[in-house]
Amino acid sequence: MLAYIVRRLLLVVPTLLGILLVNFVVIQAAPGGPIEKILAELTGTGAGATARLTGGGGAGETGPAFEARQQQQGGGPQGVYRGAQGLPPELIAQLERQFGFDRPAHERFLKMLWEYLRFDFGTSYFRDRTVIELVLEKMPVSISLGVWTTLLTYLVAIPLGIAKAVRDGSRFDVWTGGAIVVGYAIPSFLFALLLIVLFAGGSYWQLFPLRGLVSDNWRELSWPELIVDYLWHMVLPITAMLVGSFATLTMLTKNSFLEEINKQYVITARAKGLAPRRVLYGHVFRNAMLIVIAGFPAAFVGMLFTGALLIEIIFSLDGLGLLGYEAALNRDYPLMFGTLYIFTLLGLVMKIVSDLTYVLVDPRIDFEARVA
Repeated sequence: MLAYIVRRLLLVVPTLLGILLVNFVVIQAAPGGPIEKILAELTGTGAGATARLTGGGGAGETGPAFEARQQQQGGGPQGVYRGAQGLPPELIAQLERQFGFDRPAHERFLKMLWEYLRFDFGTSYFRDRTVIELVLEKMPVSISLGVWTTLLTYLVAIPLGIAKAVRDGSRFDVWTGGAIVVGYAIPSFLFALLLIVLFAGGSYWQLFPLRGLVSDNWRELSWPELIVDYLWHMVLPITAMLVGSFATLTMLTKNSFLEEINKQYVITARAKGLAPRRVLYGHVFRNAMLIVIAGFPAAFVGMLFTGALLIEIIFSLDGLGLLGYEAALNRDYPLMFGTLYIFTLLGLVMKIVSDLTYVLVDPRIDFEARVA
């Protein structure tokens, strides 16, 4: 087993390299970039994707965009003003040096790989903060959404799938199947708006807060009140994300159990007079749950880093989904590639954890024998 793990870890390197290379080439071929975005701001042809594009504004504004504006408004050697025909070449050359675009693409890619090997992901172009700082700052929101959604999905979908398999074709199976299909068909953001209208003061009841992960006076609360306040804020966004998450796992669990229930060893166990619950949980459960449990790490990563963008926007939750969206919109390459590297590496490691989970659930599985 150790040799298999080592081989899988070694495969992570070329896989990660290929993903970064493909994305780097695609980004280079795509029109627009951070320099073009700043130039559009300076010439008045672009309003900017977010308020953070120029460093946040105000007395604390920093970053290349702010420096470029200062030069364009009179601080530079040319004293160019808004509305002038074009921009001075010196300003564009300075921006290229600041962003590192004065080097060939292959040099920039190799430099990025060397820095990423040392887990140095650089500084955001438009936020004047390191990528690691930004990711760690937004992580609590995404972890909260991912952990609770994944945990509740498994706690509900697995028992429901087992119950549907045992009662296959009954009214319970039909009605629950219809309910989860309807829930799957409703977009999470649409259900989130419905929850706001009903329970967040939209038109009916003001039972839950509309925005944020915690209340403004969170630091002043006692420990029991902190927990209650946090859970109180999580109810609506988690409910919105859960609506469409039951269908796939529930049907996967049901079909896995149905396939095992009809096998010969189950028929033999029943013929020997074993109790139905012992047959179900002593014999069927281990084999049927292999594919379900082994998919947990990948499901958690998916819940943690994807699919929460609209929920974060609707409930004003500043998490990784919104961070990645703004990075792509602002062409913030260090943030884009840094988060891509982190999440891809985490996903590849979780794939290995999924294989190890197979062995934990059923020790009879031997990956070494399969490789040989």
